[in-house]
Amino acid sequence: MSAISSYAKALAVAAGRGVPIATRRHVHLSDRPLVLVPLALAGEANAPLAAMIGTDQHDPALLVVPQPRNRDLRFDFAASLADVVLAYVRSCTARFEVVGSDKVFLDAPQLLVPNAAGLGFVKLLGRSTRFRRTNGPFPVAHGVPLLGRWLTYLGERSEHPGSSAMLAMTQALNLHWASGQSAVEDANLAALLGWVDPPEGVSGPEAALAAEDPLVWPPAGPSTDPAFDNEVLAPAIRAYESAAPDSPKRLRAVETLERELRGQLEPTWRLMWRAIEVLRKLPAAATVETRWTADRRDFSRYHDYLTTDGRPQARRDGAVAAARRLQSLEREQTTYDASRALDDPLVMASYRVNGEAFQGTVVSVDRERRILSEKGRRVTRPLIVVSTGDPVHLPVGKALRAPERMKQNARISEIARSADGVLVSLELDGGMGRAAAPAPGSVPEVGDEITYTSVYPDAIRTPDLPSTDQTPWTHGGPPRPYVPTDDDAQEPWE
Repeated sequence: MSAISSYAKALAVAAGRGVPIATRRHVHLSDRPLVLVPLALAGEANAPLAAMIGTDQHDPALLVVPQPRNRDLRFDFAASLADVVLAYVRSCTARFEVVGSDKVFLDAPQLLVPNAAGLGFVKLLGRSTRFRRTNGPFPVAHGVPLLGRWLTYLGERSEHPGSSAMLAMTQALNLHWASGQSAVEDANLAALLGWVDPPEGVSGPEAALAAEDPLVWPPAGPSTDPAFDNEVLAPAIRAYESAAPDSPKRLRAVETLERELRGQLEPTWRLMWRAIEVLRKLPAAATVETRWTADRRDFSRYHDYLTTDGRPQARRDGAVAAARRLQSLEREQTTYDASRALDDPLVMASYRVNGEAFQGTVVSVDRERRILSEKGRRVTRPLIVVSTGDPVHLPVGKALRAPERMKQNARISEIARSADGVLVSLELDGGMGRAAAPAPGSVPEVGDEITYTSVYPDAIRTPDLPSTDQTPWTHGGPPRPYVPTDDDAQEPWE
């Protein structure tokens, strides 16, 4: 937790409601997201119990598994879920553009779940279904393995910093607001929204306390309330099991389960759409569209792969693929953090506090300054002096950028202490036009308020990695291409 986030939490406690830690929305929100609220049976490994899913706030689909321990009923649930998810994926492929030799869809799926546990449920469900076969022993419906591959794809994509392909709503809210409760309590969607968007006349703590009543706000899943499990769910499942197939008693048991589980899911369903409305009120950050374009392109590539190859993702990555993935995630995290800071002055404040950025006033400008370059040519290198009260822990020679002038490099040439703070001398390079004299407006003027930071996306460098066929023997040598086996198809659902 950064110093700014900690301070914001203290302010939230004092104010009695959530405090913004961002002035922009740093996630993409689709015009038609697919919202999924899943429930799982307690004590079982990834046994789906029910789900509410859809793109229409007022018309969700309810899927129920009357006996989650029954393998056939689990796969019936997966088949019904596949009908919804695959239709949604297909709807995202209606329009496309050609970029070079690639076809890029103009839309991409966005799956929204209530919390981090919901992300885990989707990933496990993808693993449990993507290897299945539609023929041979224990065949499943045609859409089930394809569902597993898409859920696995969305699960993997959610691990990429800045991706909005699959989001946990609690994490999205915590990215933009600080509450006055603990991180564990922030994982409760109802309690977190109580701080961020409390009802009229109710304080954040009061709304969060009311959210702890499972009769009013059932858990957002996938775990259900133990009292509900013991007093309602278990008797209803027993009634279903004890009834003869196709009997009125079994039909009544199914209706009871659907009614009770709908009651558990609907409050969270309403919370999800309320959270979407709260997030939509924030203007999108400048780089959100760039990151969504990356999501669209990745979706287009994977769709093309499924169309031409179709094999499920391997159980585990080879050594080089794993190293590439880790390197990519680290690079994307640094890029995402930098982009958020450049987009949002409130996010940049965290870097100002720790000395990686500073904000100040330009007090001196030498626009016409010319120096000899390393090649012996005279070049224009304006020098500005910025007075700041921020702590500056950057060394002389450090390259910086201003968010408003990302095409212009600034290098620290001197740092001097003054009675009012710190004077930072910066040599400017680039972004001034091709003429000997800088173009009008290309150099900051005396009196300008400006921010400089050492954190910007293209400052990242990563080492080269060998190709897959050059995997060293110390890491097992070149891996064999993954081919699904019969053992994969018969893997236990867990």
